[in-house]
Amino acid sequence: MDIRKTLARAAGVGAVATAALGLFSTGAANADTFVPLPGGNVVQTFSDGTQVHGWLDHESANINPSMGSTPVHRNAWVSGSAHVHLTGDSSVNGGAIYPGYVVGCQVNIAGGGVNASPSVGGSWDSSGKVTPSAGVSTGGNLSLGPGQAQAFYILDIEKKDDFGQDHHSTHTSFTGNDASVSWKDETIGLTGCAGYAQARSFVSYEINSSTIQGWVTLWGAPFSIG
Repeated sequence: MDIRKTLARAAGVGAVATAALGLFSTGAANADTFVPLPGGNVVQTFSDGTQVHGWLDHESANINPSMGSTPVHRNAWVSGSAHVHLTGDSSVNGGAIYPGYVVGCQVNIAGGGVNASPSVGGSWDSSGKVTPSAGVSTGGNLSLGPGQAQAFYILDIEKKDDFGQDHHSTHTSFTGNDASVSWKDETIGLTGCAGYAQARSFVSYEINSSTIQGWVTLWGAPFSIG
């Protein structure tokens, strides 16, 4: 027996087996796509001299094109950290941070608060204030048709109210001049959209002082969810 030929045949069988494993690797055609996102920052000064610096970092999305195994299903897991720093006189006494996302089906949401015109699921005005509709205040499981967009907050903080009843909050409150909030692998699940779909983050800051109550919104970069 020619030992060299035997080894060569064995090596060939190994190569074929490896190729077969590659063809049958789990989810090769539907692999998740990790998308690093640039975050952003916003600076605004109010009439009383209070300056708001908000920024978004460590933002990303992990996108699965079809959790429901059909072209109208999308799924993404999103992460990020929002921060705020206030400067001004001693009248500055904190505020609240509302992080969320806008999702659109065959609608351009790149214009953020100025140009986007969602037909359902909330609104955002020219100053960038985002107001999700009452029925979709939190949660990322959405059903959208062409030309529709929806805004939702990602926080759902449960606590007892003054009467001992459960109360759910879509924001985190803070006192002082600095605050932050982070989220990890929050779900955006979209059904019903047969065309292209986009999403983008927003962070709204509500600022309180002895003389003003202001609102600033920071928009993240749009990204495709399939």
